[in-house]
Amino acid sequence: MGKYVDGFVIPIPKKNLNAYKKMAKMGAKVWMKYGALEYFECVGDDLKGMPGCLPFPKGIRARKGETVVFSWIVYKSKKHQKAVNAKVMKDPSMNAGFNEKSMPFDMKRMMYGAFKTIVNR
Repeated sequence: MGKYVDGFVIPIPKKNLNAYKKMAKMGAKVWMKYGALEYFECVGDDLKGMPGCLPFPKGIRARKGETVVFSWIVYKSKKHQKAVNAKVMKDPSMNAGFNEKSMPFDMKRMMYGAFKTIVNR
């Protein structure tokens, strides 16, 4: 059976990367505590794109001074993802000091989706 993945793409002000990294480390700890198989947070390095392809900054409409964070969390299955995320959302550390105004990025510009794996090597 293929794995299941939550994916995120976030435009983030470069000046907020340290705050985001701190938040992401806490997130990784919580998701792994409740059973996620893998947790990745990646910041843009070479975002020029390839010929004929839409680069991430343009696709997410990154503004001047912003970069892109590409993240994903891996689960055993959709059922496992639902169970892990339910536990994560109940964890007190997920609400400790986090609200829309204190986030190091604009939550309304974050892209999210859950994906079925079609190739897994």
